[in-house]
Amino acid sequence: MRTRDVTASDVEAAAERLVGVASRTPLELNERLSRATGADVWLKREDLQPVRSYKIRGAYNLVAQLGPDERAAGVVTASAGNHGQGVAYACARLGVHGRVFVPTTTPRQKRDRMQVLGAGWIDLVVTGDTYDDSQEAAAADARRTGAVLVPAFDDARTIAGQGTVVAEIVSQLGRTPDVLAVPVGGGGMLAGCATWAAERAPGTRVVGMEPAGAPTMTRALEAGHPVELAVLDRFVDGAAVRRAGDLTHALVALHAPAMLTVPEGRVCSEMLALYQSDGIIAEPAGALATAGLDAAGIQAGQCVVAIVSGGNNDVSRYAEVLERALVYEGRKHYFLVDFPQEPGALRRFLDEVLGEDDDITLFEYVKKSNRETGPALVGVELGDPLTLPDLLARMAASPMRVEAIDPGSTAYRFLVTP
Repeated sequence: MRTRDVTASDVEAAAERLVGVASRTPLELNERLSRATGADVWLKREDLQPVRSYKIRGAYNLVAQLGPDERAAGVVTASAGNHGQGVAYACARLGVHGRVFVPTTTPRQKRDRMQVLGAGWIDLVVTGDTYDDSQEAAAADARRTGAVLVPAFDDARTIAGQGTVVAEIVSQLGRTPDVLAVPVGGGGMLAGCATWAAERAPGTRVVGMEPAGAPTMTRALEAGHPVELAVLDRFVDGAAVRRAGDLTHALVALHAPAMLTVPEGRVCSEMLALYQSDGIIAEPAGALATAGLDAAGIQAGQCVVAIVSGGNNDVSRYAEVLERALVYEGRKHYFLVDFPQEPGALRRFLDEVLGEDDDITLFEYVKKSNRETGPALVGVELGDPLTLPDLLARMAASPMRVEAIDPGSTAYRFLVTP
């Protein structure tokens, strides 16, 4: 099953293997997103799996099919975090020894969960800066030791297992949805869902949602083959893959789902909305599908299902999540302000430049004793993002020299640390 295409029957066979292993996660109608889109938006809560993500489906489906000799040789895998937890759970459940290679960017929370879920059956190896670095290390380990490589997405057994999500959705819903929104990293779940839907639910429009900073599948479809991204934003760590899989790309290209890229800031805004309005703790990749709904061309009255793919979020990341969300929403801005080195300069800035509902969130001033002016890095949070032109106009009219810092610039990354 490793080299041939996946079929709907393979997905259904995987579903049988997963009975009693993967949870039949809830399918919940979401009032907030339904109001925003005018559609009936349902959330498939894969964040409530035993490993807090859908990755258990593909990992277990693969390991469960290994023969006695393969199990004795053990397994090895690479993961940004969630797949590793699925493999760890499968190893402990099936009594197979494994090694999981993860990049240094994998949150501590995910590393700790792998060790707990593995229950002594897995060894964790931290290496490289990206998932792709860890993948290379895992592949080299498999060649050296003879262990079975368990791909996070580019294997028919993994794809079939991950595709069980859509079959379960249709069973719970009692009908085929009009739109299915699927988060995309390497493309395993998208390939599996698109394959099953093409045979069993051809009227469903499948939409893949990728991070704008890691549009791996989008670039592969444009080129006609997987390509390696030269630049990768690692923030959406569960979907930050530099190269799509050969098999996942072939299946996605065959079934041609719609593809959208979602800005990382938009993902952060949705993470906060999921938490504050819906009580759902989603990791960045887990919020991808719902974050992209506003651009998915949804029509009023449609039945829409979005997959919340994971909830393994490290609480220490919320400061960065909030920062990115505020910048994306146009509420947070940074400026270099050249203040006169005289009493009252800051008071005049507050009274004459800052708006009534605006707030200074950062102020770093360097006094130069031999200069008439001194630079300050000033962070401003607007009460209303629509008032930015007014703020800029007051800054322009001020005798102080003010320079806005572009969030996409090198200066921003150097000066501003969330």
